[in-house]
Parts: sequence; C-alpha cells; structure tokens
Amino acid sequence: MSPVSPVSPLDVFIRRVDPDVPLPGYEHPGDAGADLRTTEARELAPGERAVLPTGVSIALPDGYAAFVHPRSGLAARCGVALVNAPGTVDAGYRGEIKVIVVNLDPHESVRFERFDRIAQLVVQRVERVRFQEVAELPGSARAEGGFGSTGGHAAVGGESGTSGQAAVGGPTGGNRYASVVSDREGQ
Repeated sequence: MSPVSPVSPLDVFIRRVDPDVPLPGYEHPGDAGADLRTTEARELAPGERAVLPTGVSIALPDGYAAFVHPRSGLAARCGVALVNAPGTVDAGYRGEIKVIVVNLDPHESVRFERFDRIAQLVVQRVERVRFQEVAELPGSARAEGGFGSTGGHAAVGGESGTSGQAAVGGPTGGNRYASVVSDREGQ
C-alpha cells in the first residue's frame, strides 16, 4: 500500500467577534474537528439549555458547510450535549457561530468559563442536488425500513430488528421494545 499524500488545507476566512477569543484549532494531527470555545461564562442547572457564543464568524467557499459537533469528553464527564447536533453553518452565513448546549445530568450543574472548549467544528464539502419528483422510487434492499429496522433498541410498528417477530415478553417485560442488552451482545 502506498503512503497517503497530505491534503492541502482549505483556506477559510474567519473574523473574531470577540478580539480575545482563541481561533478554532485542532488538538492533534488528523483531527476532524477544530475546537470552538465559548466567550461567555455560564452555569447550567440540570436540564437547562443555553445558546453560547463562540466569538467567531466564518466565510466558507461555495460547496462547503461547517457542522458543529459535540465534544465527547463533555458528554461523558458532565452530561453536556448539543440540542441540534450537528448544527449546520451554511456557506452563505456570516453571523457569529453559536452553540446550543444542554445539561443532561439529572443532579449536577455544569459551569462553563470564558474560553472553555464547548464543541467541534467540522468543515466538509457538500453536494448541491436537484430534486426530481417521480411517481415511484427505485427498489432497494432496505426499502422503507427505518427507525430500528436493522435491529437494536426500540421496535417500530410492533416489530424488532429484521426478523419480523414482535418483541414481546422475555427480558423486555412485554413492552414491545428490543432489549438493549441483547443488542450489545449481538443477539
């Protein structure tokens, strides 16, 4: 296998709305997301959400979008999630990037300090499509299966997985939902 040649970085114009905020950056070589920081100190009680400013705005080239993703460490340690993850920053948007965070911890408040890292910004090429209305879609192996149709957690329409059998009784207690334990064990 031949070595992969490095890809030239995409130039993106950025403006600091807050002159002191550190610019988004990558912590490690090969990281997909550049860290976004908040410019506002804020405490979130359990279940509370807030819109936190990042102090930056960007101008993406046409054909690109930026996606605001959660930070896994904040989710694992503090129960912090993003309400609309991933948030989409369109190429034409020039306003300040803001992040909608929620504290999902049922007991503890979460405190953000000024310049804490709160999210990751992933920039990707996106396709512009032309929708063509048709009377019927071409067939596929998946067809209309969705929302758990490949097995896993919740049964949809009284069926679990691809077996077509209703999830009744057993470890689920008859709640008609597939067992999370079964899913983890590959059953």
